[in-house]
Amino acid sequence: MTDSVKIMPNHFPQQTKGPLVAALAYDGLCTFEFGIAYEVFGLSRPEMGEDWYRFSVCGIEPGPLRAAGGLTVGVDKGLEILDEADLIVVPGWRAIDAPVPEPLAQALRAAHQRGARIMSLCSGVAVLAGCGLLASRRATTHWRYVASIAARYPDIALDAGVLYIDEGSLLTAAGSAAGIDLCLHVVRGDFGSEAVNSVARRLVVSPHREGGQAQFISAPVPEEREGIRLGPLIEWMRESLAEEQPISRLAKRAGMSMRTFQRRFEATTGLSVGEWLLKERLRHARDLLEKELAVSLEDIAVSSGFGTLATMRHHFRRRLGTSPHAYRKSFGGWGASCLHLCPTSPKGALSIVLDKGSATMTTISARPERVSA
Repeated sequence: MTDSVKIMPNHFPQQTKGPLVAALAYDGLCTFEFGIAYEVFGLSRPEMGEDWYRFSVCGIEPGPLRAAGGLTVGVDKGLEILDEADLIVVPGWRAIDAPVPEPLAQALRAAHQRGARIMSLCSGVAVLAGCGLLASRRATTHWRYVASIAARYPDIALDAGVLYIDEGSLLTAAGSAAGIDLCLHVVRGDFGSEAVNSVARRLVVSPHREGGQAQFISAPVPEEREGIRLGPLIEWMRESLAEEQPISRLAKRAGMSMRTFQRRFEATTGLSVGEWLLKERLRHARDLLEKELAVSLEDIAVSSGFGTLATMRHHFRRRLGTSPHAYRKSFGGWGASCLHLCPTSPKGALSIVLDKGSATMTTISARPERVSA
């Protein structure tokens, strides 16, 4: 059965002066991204005062509109609301290659021209790109769509490694949940840190998430066209990441000259030897950070081939936009013990040990000075 949803703007008496946010609705609406916009900008928040956002929905075509999840959406407002909007939110588009209706494109270009901010979430970047608004600008989208957008719009400077990009009047978010990060970023800029902390607490999310979407992308499996000769060597390289692997040594193991080895290795994997080793070491370190919570960061750095924790931190920052400690905090499982100190106890602390779903609680008699990551 199809459920029918009537979307109403938030016309609350105490919210009459704030910026007007208009979220697009269309046939094939991405309900998750739309829900993000409504949750952040559309809910009544009387604690924020009368300057908080006003919210409305812009139906870009006649209804009823179908939405993901079997919903049918009815909307009161049409494209005319974009003439008044201070911030326009484009949820994930119905298809990455679906054309942008010309009336919508004209309305968005006019809104941008008069100074309205326009924000895309996930594949919604296809709408901004289709309107020509992102030409010669930086933008991001879900990493799955980067190649498609780049092929059709080579004049856009796409960055697949970040959660969102703020270009002032044009803002773009990466994958679906990154839309939350971007919306909170807008709240922070409009109303300050206290307001964004309040909204984040209500959402039960962090007001600021470290890193970029590079940390969520699985490592590709190299195509081994030289499998007979390089396959065993590549496997050895994976198993020996902690060892130094100079090209001269690898070429000797492969029975090739250094020049031939480098050329064939790159043809096989699509990467230079150094780049491939770095990616594998990052992958190995990520695996250990996720699964081996009792192993120290220093030991992970050594076993992954970085040598020192400082070197591993450098590459995590440069390639993943986060630190090893922050990555473990975000992705670490429950396979090891977690110690939580009780701030109100002068002599003891509360220790919670989580092990494969079981939990026990004990009181420690002496309060430790420091707990390492």
